[in-house]
Amino acid sequence: MAPSRGCGALMKPRVDWVLFGASAGLIVAVCIPMALAPEQSSAIVGDIYTWIATQIGLLYQWMVLVSTAMLAVIALRKVGGRRLGGDDAQKEFSDVSWVAMLFCAGIGAGIMYWATIEWAYYLDQPPFGAEPGSHEAEEWAATYGIFHWGLSAWCLYCLPTVAIAYPYYQRKIPYLRLSTALTGLFGDDIGSRPLGRIVDFVFIIALVGGTGTSLGLATPMLAACIASLFGIEQTLWLEYAVVLAAVALFAYSVFRGLNKGIKILSDVNMTVAGAFALFVLFTGPTLFALKHGTNSLGLMVQDFIRLNTWTDPVLKTNFVEDWSIFYWAWWLAYGPYMGIFVTRISRGRTLRELILGMVGFGTLGCALFYITLGNTAMWMDLEGIVAARELVAAGEADQAIASVIGALAWQPLPLIAFILVTFIFVTTTYDSASYAIAASATRQLEAGQNPARWHRVFWAFALAVLPIALMFLGGLDAIKSSVLVVSLPLLAIGVGMIVSLFRSLRE
Repeated sequence: MAPSRGCGALMKPRVDWVLFGASAGLIVAVCIPMALAPEQSSAIVGDIYTWIATQIGLLYQWMVLVSTAMLAVIALRKVGGRRLGGDDAQKEFSDVSWVAMLFCAGIGAGIMYWATIEWAYYLDQPPFGAEPGSHEAEEWAATYGIFHWGLSAWCLYCLPTVAIAYPYYQRKIPYLRLSTALTGLFGDDIGSRPLGRIVDFVFIIALVGGTGTSLGLATPMLAACIASLFGIEQTLWLEYAVVLAAVALFAYSVFRGLNKGIKILSDVNMTVAGAFALFVLFTGPTLFALKHGTNSLGLMVQDFIRLNTWTDPVLKTNFVEDWSIFYWAWWLAYGPYMGIFVTRISRGRTLRELILGMVGFGTLGCALFYITLGNTAMWMDLEGIVAARELVAAGEADQAIASVIGALAWQPLPLIAFILVTFIFVTTTYDSASYAIAASATRQLEAGQNPARWHRVFWAFALAVLPIALMFLGGLDAIKSSVLVVSLPLLAIGVGMIVSLFRSLRE
């Protein structure tokens, strides 16, 4: 059994050099070939993606269904009233700051990218056999993004959080890692055994891959918006400068710590992002956005089971493999990181609060961006104001986003606000991610403790390596392929995590 926190003074957190060295070494070993041989690397990753998506992609859909069902059972039953840290545990953060931190950490800049142009892909290549560009395609184009960023997605975040938080606080496990979620199966000391090391190693690599895709999407988008704002040319050097600026900002935030870094940035960004979304709604096609948003929510509720179980077995258009499986893999790759980070900030909350807060506020927040940004962009395209679909079809999604934001009223304020919000979203996500990796590569980390500052800052810079490598590969396909590949091992770990949580809750 692992030592109890209740005995003596807390030990100073020490780096787990085995995990640290193995993880850092593999990142370098993977990124160098990607940079030196981009075409061959892209082809290999693409082939692996195709095999996973077509042959075992169904497993990702099953994981979503199981996660959703299990969380519903926990929230609705008596066990949902159990408080993390004991009945007398006090909350470290206010409800508003807690929601802001978990939301900003979870969605990153991806919401700014996809909410603006995801509809364009679905309008031209709609699901369920709809005619491209038809009224039916328009309805599904406005709906599917909300689904992909909605309840099902946040359940993939929430289940690892519950699986890690419950044993960490209730069993007083002295380390905050993904392997903590398996203590119900393998014992409290799994984190110091080879199996636990392997699990935590897989998590670190998957998280680096997941966050790499997020920054890989955000960087060209930010560069395009900055180029539009200042009237300069968008170059690869500008994109590198964006990466370095983002890394410097979240490295500083990491160095400042949770209360002075992530918390303040999250509070500020929730205010600015919310104001920006409302600005877009009320200065744009308000009625169009509200009608499509209401219709989309109705469609999603009405067809929720169908959306989660549709495998496209007859038409075989690859819509599910190209989009739903990609998204579930993305959320799955981020899931353990969210589990570690949200566990750290959730002491004093009940399991029911944790589940309803994450899934409820996460879903509502993402829906707000799709209803405002997404529907406004679609209206601009349909009215001929911005040729967003043409730009997306030509592989210039970043220019499409910059054009949409640049066409909003009261310029240049919307462009400035969009750039600011996106930068802070990148910062909060990477700040939280570097914290989670540093926590995983720390031998002992008890409640209230944090990894060493230099350790967190190191991972803040290390997380920028993969996005730079992905820029050499280029294109959305390379980014989508990489996230599916790195998430695969987490499927097997997820099964063990579910069984372990079930056993822990029965104790």
